[in-house]
Amino acid sequence: MLSLLLLLTVQANAQNIVKGSDKGVSYTGRVEASADGSVSYDWTGVYLQTDITQGYLAVEMSEAGASWHNLFIDGQWVRKFKVEGETPQRIVLAEKLSKGTHRIRLQKCTEGEYGKTTIHQFILAKKGTMQAVPPKERMIEVYGDSYTCGYGTESSKANDRFTIDTENCDKAYGCIIARYFDADYALTAHSGQGMVRDWGDQKQISDVNMSTRYTQVFDSHGTAAYAFDRYTPQLVMINLGTNDFSPVAIPTDEQYVGAYLKMISTIQEKYPGVKILCITPHSAGRYLKASLDLLRERLAGQPNVFMANPLDNMVTVERDMGADWHPNYQGQKKIAMSLIPQISAIMGWPLTDKTIE
Repeated sequence: MLSLLLLLTVQANAQNIVKGSDKGVSYTGRVEASADGSVSYDWTGVYLQTDITQGYLAVEMSEAGASWHNLFIDGQWVRKFKVEGETPQRIVLAEKLSKGTHRIRLQKCTEGEYGKTTIHQFILAKKGTMQAVPPKERMIEVYGDSYTCGYGTESSKANDRFTIDTENCDKAYGCIIARYFDADYALTAHSGQGMVRDWGDQKQISDVNMSTRYTQVFDSHGTAAYAFDRYTPQLVMINLGTNDFSPVAIPTDEQYVGAYLKMISTIQEKYPGVKILCITPHSAGRYLKASLDLLRERLAGQPNVFMANPLDNMVTVERDMGADWHPNYQGQKKIAMSLIPQISAIMGWPLTDKTIE
């Protein structure tokens, strides 16, 4: 027992343990810090970053449910891993890295419906340090549904049944566009949700929809109000409507457009001067298109709100769809490639020879 105690003491002395909320870590997205120093979040796409020295970093994290995470080191994807269960578990993110400073990024790539992540603490080498990563000059936020969440992006067939392991927001158009323009991003998105009505709901106005969710700190784990103070995007994209006009009881155009205009007004209030791009989903049918035409009329004269070009026939069933007839990675790249020139024109961000990936 004495030998074991001495061994544990030596191991503890050889490590530098810091809380999840340590100032050496930057979080991008909606998060909540607790009094015990832990940090929790459930919206898809939330990511933490830190620059470390001494080549080693582990994290103790837990999940209310289950989530998949992407790990990047020095800008390169390393692996995707799943965490589940509320008992904190230690996961080694980096070890035996070369001398110098290395950037670690950990991204939650599945949505809040399946899990809420809690970062309890980080473990470094004894002399290791962590430095927060400063925000980029550009910031994009996307409000959307399963297309934004990357539902089925890692599947190759439209008739595959969806499973959480084929969802990866990093392969969806929002993250692809952010990479192209070297921008930070936040995704406020939930599969099956519409502006006012959810997929297949028997009612025209669902009890819970994106109009009720988008003002929250958490997607699915609480209804506390979000202060809209963690980031300030220059560009907001809205891609909602496919689920509103799904079969059964579709909303009226006034119900849909009224909620859309209210969302735009709230975003403009929270982010003064922000530019907003309203996307017509590639799967939009005639009712949604008619409602978006009405939205265009109502927005006439607003200088900072834009309607994206239609995406008709861009995503093919044979090559561009994954699970449950959602765009796979190739389909998502097509959507991004269509929107990038419009964003360049709106924002004045120049096009480059960078690969769209």
